[in-house]
Amino acid sequence: MKRLIITALAVAALLMPAKAQDYQYSRYYNHDTGRLDYGRHDSGLGTGNMYYGIRIGPAFSFVNSDDPELDGDDWHTGLTVGALVGLPLSQSIPLYIEAGLQYTEKGGKQRRDSGKKKVYNLNYIEMPIVVKYIYPVTEHITLHPFFGGYLAYGINGRIKDYETRKTCQSFSDSKFQRFDGGLRLGCGIGYDLFYVDLSYDIGLSNICHDNFDSSKSGSLSLNFGVNF
Repeated sequence: MKRLIITALAVAALLMPAKAQDYQYSRYYNHDTGRLDYGRHDSGLGTGNMYYGIRIGPAFSFVNSDDPELDGDDWHTGLTVGALVGLPLSQSIPLYIEAGLQYTEKGGKQRRDSGKKKVYNLNYIEMPIVVKYIYPVTEHITLHPFFGGYLAYGINGRIKDYETRKTCQSFSDSKFQRFDGGLRLGCGIGYDLFYVDLSYDIGLSNICHDNFDSSKSGSLSLNFGVNF
């Protein structure tokens, strides 16, 4: 998995400069102003006037659980990398529906009285779907508030107890469930094709197997990328 992450980082690093040089070929490029103009096209859902993007950045997450064995309410740092597509919803306003596919490292930490920690690694494939409004601030800068949700499926992860020096699988019948889902909200800023956003995930699914206890996740992500 570490090799996969390193490969994804390398590919993203190579693609971003290439796409940065090619942004004038985007369907949203305005030759009169020399910038990307998301609001100037007569477009509607299904017309083909869409944008694509790639994203990469850190994710800071936690797990709140009634079960003390699964409670990782200290922040855990991981990686998010993925790609997305945006489709226009209106002919008159720059309103879009944006969907993507991404790999996200979530989890949490638990501090023991002994000073040792217990780390929960929960790695997911996620499908976020949000509604986004692209508001032009200046000729080059756009503001991107968004709101929606996400679905996630756990692919791997381990629980590491540094006090007992033992590890086990995160997704099992006695630990965490693989399926998760919740709300996503945030805001991004675009400078021509370059993009950065801050998003927060509110987990709504109970990701533990116990019917009497509740375990829910939360995540704060800082994403960097390009739209083209």
